[in-house]
Amino acid sequence: MQREQRLVGLVEDDPVMGESLIQRLTLDGIGVKWWQDGETAVKEIASSRFDAIVCDIRLPDMNGEQFFTEAARSGNAAPFMFITGQGDIDQAVRLMRAGARDYVTKPFDMDRFLVRLAEIFRPAQSFIVSEALGYSQPAKGLAYLIERLAPLPSTVLFTGETGSGKEVAARFLHATSPRSDKPFIAVNCAAIPSELMESELFGHEKGAFTGASQRHVGYAERSGAGILFLDEIGDMRLELQAKLLRLLEERKFNRVGGEAALPFTGRLIAATNQDLFELVQKGRFREDLYYRINVVTVEIPSLRARRDDIPWLMNKFLNEFSATASRDIKGFGALAEQAALHYPWPGNVRELRNRVERAVALGLDEWIMPADLFPTTERSASRANLESLEDVRQDAERRHILRALQTANGEIGTASKILGIGRTTLWDKMRRLGLSTDAQDPSQ
Repeated sequence: MQREQRLVGLVEDDPVMGESLIQRLTLDGIGVKWWQDGETAVKEIASSRFDAIVCDIRLPDMNGEQFFTEAARSGNAAPFMFITGQGDIDQAVRLMRAGARDYVTKPFDMDRFLVRLAEIFRPAQSFIVSEALGYSQPAKGLAYLIERLAPLPSTVLFTGETGSGKEVAARFLHATSPRSDKPFIAVNCAAIPSELMESELFGHEKGAFTGASQRHVGYAERSGAGILFLDEIGDMRLELQAKLLRLLEERKFNRVGGEAALPFTGRLIAATNQDLFELVQKGRFREDLYYRINVVTVEIPSLRARRDDIPWLMNKFLNEFSATASRDIKGFGALAEQAALHYPWPGNVRELRNRVERAVALGLDEWIMPADLFPTTERSASRANLESLEDVRQDAERRHILRALQTANGEIGTASKILGIGRTTLWDKMRRLGLSTDAQDPSQ
């Protein structure tokens, strides 16, 4: 560990605990900035860069979830480790799901604490969370989880709706893993005819079957020491599942028509939009393979569950497609963005990408309008999915509060002034709108 290069932000109101941690961290060559309240810490975190934030889950002016919600909005936010008592473990687990890296329970061994802290220090390749998966809390939580899984050899199973971004998540895992300089081979098991799948996956020898005029190197061999990504693995036929199980258990495979077993040195990542356990119950998926690939399951949230990413994704796709457009496109009109925010997106990110591509290709104005994203022929079909007026009002209020918080760099006091309401009122609204779990008025 390069101790002289590390700086930790410590948020701890207990002077005895604070002094003890500072003493030990300093002796270990780690710099420390100490705050005894959450509001001061949030302000300085927004303007400084730390390798990690260590925070007591109970502070005099806010709880751990409130602090994390405010501090995480900063572009400089570092990995978080929380210090908790036995009675706050549930809150700590919620924080982990929201994107915090780790927590320790009092009383804790100082040496073990330092080991845990070293494990969460900012990676050398730097955070690319915002550039990879999104800015919403579900996207950040997903990215943090994948970063923790990336160095491991374990098989990972990504689940989620069609178009939700399972391959994007798999590529992010590859990019943050020690195998990033090795191949990433993606195979869509549903797109390859079943009679060709074995040959495509494992390869074949010359003369193995009619038409095999030369040796063919399969995906497993091409992946080398990299990652073999099997998308829609639930569509793989049973006899091929047995050979995949051998590849995982024995780390070997045979080309079709080949006698010599070849080593598999890569890492297998799988994905599906189906319920594999249900397929096992129906006899369509091997039970032993199910438990072999279901070592770590990561669910990719639907686009509906991370609506805060929709504007970011829209602009990302617009930049991608506008480079080749024959007209000058300034961006999305306000009504187009609002229409996108209230659309249910049954096809998830893939549908959003396709709609932006079509809008860029067929739109007539310099601004993309709602009709460009949602043609008239589709409007009647989407009416059944329209939200209630109350839902629309709450969503508009939620987004306005989020923008005020962003403008205020996450400071509740400043945001309340921008909105023209009191701090207590703002906290009440955030709690009601689901912007902060267990939010409480910090003045209490």
